[in-house]
Amino acid sequence: MFDPMVNLGPRLKTIRLASEKSLREVARRLDVSPSFLSQIENGKSQPSVATLYALARLLGVPVDTLFAPTFDASTATTPVDDEIVNRSLIENPTDAWDDAGARISLINPQNRSVLTMDTGVRWERLAATHESDINFMEIIYEPGAGSNANGELIQHDGYEYGYALDGEIEVTIGDSVLNLSKNQSIGFDSSIPHRFRNTGAVTFRGLWFVHGCHPAE
Repeated sequence: MFDPMVNLGPRLKTIRLASEKSLREVARRLDVSPSFLSQIENGKSQPSVATLYALARLLGVPVDTLFAPTFDASTATTPVDDEIVNRSLIENPTDAWDDAGARISLINPQNRSVLTMDTGVRWERLAATHESDINFMEIIYEPGAGSNANGELIQHDGYEYGYALDGEIEVTIGDSVLNLSKNQSIGFDSSIPHRFRNTGAVTFRGLWFVHGCHPAE
């Protein structure tokens, strides 16, 4: 049976070579180390959802091509529009980014890792450290955008803390429905079913901090 994850690393290397991009060039443009990218290509490490989509964009292929059983090298040189991430692929927000990072992380708007969801939501990473159970990001909800496409409540391990920069968002936590607006903040246990929706006409922007609190095995 074909296992797409087994072939992911070699497929990435094949596509990178076909696009005539060096390992160091791709690593530099992704803001990761060449050794980390080499580990992905050799199957010793798996990229996060964010890195996977960034790789596809950089190599000029649809993300589905990375998992296909066959590969046409000519597709690797065809630019593609920014991929839209399926929100259901990210079980916990702390899993959105890979483990690449540094003890000191300085991020600016030009080098942020960005995930654009199929629900009209965008996440922008604000720190890239080695702490894998924490996600510090800016969240942007366009008018009408929600946590997921079907409107269902979601839940995961950890705690979330948010501060509204602009706009207003409807926050449903269990049986409570709250409105979070500019200069207001919120914190809650993420294991309680919850959902965010922008029901207004103005884009919502907020600073969000998610602590995964993964239980010890």
